[in-house]
Order: sequence, then C-alpha cells, then structure tokens
Amino acid sequence: MKGIERITLLGSTGSIGVQTLDIVRRYPERFRITSLVAHSRWQQLAEQAREFGAESVVIGDIRYYDELKEALRDTSTEVLAGSDAINHVAKSYRSDTVVNALVGYAGLHPTALAIESGKRIALANKETLVVAGDLIMKEARRKGVDILPIDSEHSAIMQCLEGERREAVRNLIITCSGGALRDMAREELANVTPEMALRHPQWSMGAKITIDSSTLVNKGFEVIEARWLFDMAPERIKVVIHPQSIVHSMVEFTDGAIKAQLGSADMHTPISYALLYPERATEPQEDFSILDHPTLSFSEVDHAKYPALGIAYECLERGGTTACVMNGANEVAVAAFLGHKCGYLDIVGAIRYALDNASFVAHPTLADYDASNIEARELARRYLKL
Repeated sequence: MKGIERITLLGSTGSIGVQTLDIVRRYPERFRITSLVAHSRWQQLAEQAREFGAESVVIGDIRYYDELKEALRDTSTEVLAGSDAINHVAKSYRSDTVVNALVGYAGLHPTALAIESGKRIALANKETLVVAGDLIMKEARRKGVDILPIDSEHSAIMQCLEGERREAVRNLIITCSGGALRDMAREELANVTPEMALRHPQWSMGAKITIDSSTLVNKGFEVIEARWLFDMAPERIKVVIHPQSIVHSMVEFTDGAIKAQLGSADMHTPISYALLYPERATEPQEDFSILDHPTLSFSEVDHAKYPALGIAYECLERGGTTACVMNGANEVAVAAFLGHKCGYLDIVGAIRYALDNASFVAHPTLADYDASNIEARELARRYLKL
C-alpha cells in the first residue's frame, strides 16, 4: 500500500469537485487535500478548507479574496487569489496529483504547469485536450506523467482497453445521451430557452456542460479528447445516440468483439477510477442492477440537427488552432445564451463564424493558443453583437 496521496483540487465547488471530495472522505487513509481552488463560491470554499484542513486555497475571482481571508482568519490555511495563484498551486504546491475540474479554457495552463512539475493528472477539464491535445500529450509523455480521464466516456474507453493490445483496436465508440433536446424536432430548436436546454434527462452537471450536451458540442469535444488521449485516428472514433446513458462507451476490436462499460449515471465511478487507478473502489457509491434496465437502445446521430459534432471532426482534420477557436467561440456563445442575450441556434452560428474568420497557426505554442482564444472570443462577440 502506497503512502497518502496529496491532492490539489482545481474547481472544488463545482459538480466534479464536490464528488471528488466525496471520494476523499471515503478513503481518508489514501488521500489528503493540500490545496483547493474555486472561482467565486468563497463560502463553500471556506467550508471545504476547514473540513479537509487544506494548506492553501485560491479564489479565482479576486473580488472575494477579503471575504475568504476573513472566513479562514482563525486557521493556518494560506489564502490566495487570481489566475497566477491558480497556476502557482497547480505547479509548485506540495501535491502528488492535480485534479483539474475547472471549466473552460481556464484549465489549460494549470494542466500544462502541473505536467511540467511532474504531477499526476486526473482530468475533467476537457478543454485542455480539446484546445491543445497534441502539445499536452507530447509533454506528458516526455515527463512520464499519467493523464487519467474523469469524463465517464473516456474512463469507459480506458477500462475497455485495459489488458488489450492497441493494434487490436478497430474503433472507439462514444455514447451520447442526446441531451435535454433529443426528442425535439430540428425545426423547434430556434425557440429553445436556457431553461429547456438545462433539463438534462440523466446527468446532473454544471450549466455550461449541460448546454454543450444539448448542442453536442460536448460530444464533439469528447471525440477530440479521445483522439489525443488514446492516439486514435479521428475516422476510427464513432458516436452513437444511447438515450439510457447506461453504456458509457465501447471499444470495437479487429476480431469483431465489442467491449462496453456499463453502470449508473454517477460520476463518482469515473472519479474514483482515476484517483485509485490501477485499483478500484471497494464498493459503489450508488447500487446498480442491470435488471432495472431491460432495454438499451442505440441510433445514429442526426448531423443536420447536431451540426456541432461534424464541426469537431472538421477541427481535427484541419488541426492547428482550429479546435481552440471552436472552444473559445462556444464559451462566449453559451454564456450569452444562458444570459438570454442570444438564441439557441446562435451558439453553433457563432462557432461557424469564428472558424470561418479566425487566423490559423498550424503548429501552435501555448502563446499561440492564448492569442487564438482571444481572437475567437472577439469574433463570437462580433457575431452575437455583444
């Protein structure tokens, strides 16, 4: 049995962060929280810091620094604020594993810095690999750093690949619930409100990822992630609609066999798998019986209804900064939609406009990605008239 693993948790007050802390509570002999990072929920962050005895906390939004500092005045916890502090704890603070559950482009630099310092990465921030997958995975290999996916789909693929020879893999098959609007006709999408798109039928997630699920931007991003995580050609990564969300993904082999990972729609399972790997949790967070799910169905994706999925494949084909542009434009458009400042169809419209007008760098550095991200956001705001 190895010693206690020290964890820096980025995004501790979000859905993945809160469930990660559930796992830490269940295995106090295995894990210790050294640093916690949140964007703006300072009260919740202070409570977490007290419960887990965190050595440091970072509030991303510096406006809440004073409140957080006062809330932890009688503790020994170091209180920091701002993006530079997030980067500092990701790279320099005393930890063995960085769990990156930040939302959006903000997760890229902390991942890169954690890899640079040789830390193990448990990755829920999909934008890290969507934006800079080629660069990040090359650096991880160079440093001998493991990147363990927390996404349920990529965790499922990883589990299906255990013990298999990679040359025996024919296709990766990523399942997709279809999101909150899967039963809505394409012609009705123009009238979708944020409230409608946020009603995901299976998963309880943050607002942005729930909207991304409804547009299938999220699934497109998962295809891009899978391309880099598993070094798989894009044409060998398939997506199928699976409304029940019981089969989390599959791997098809050259002999025709298909392995699938099944379970409840509970993120504790992939989180615990990433944290405990190569071991498994000793008991489920939530009991699951296949007998409760006698019917599992699968269907093709309607690309006319979900054009974002095809755009993601286009980004992989073009390479360079293209996926970075897609991500930046999407972040702006989703925030505008959630704020009732644009229509639902404008999300993909903004992505398309940004891709058609953005600069292109074929072999980008992190600085190139930063510039591309800024440009993509400006183009999306122009399209949305923000």
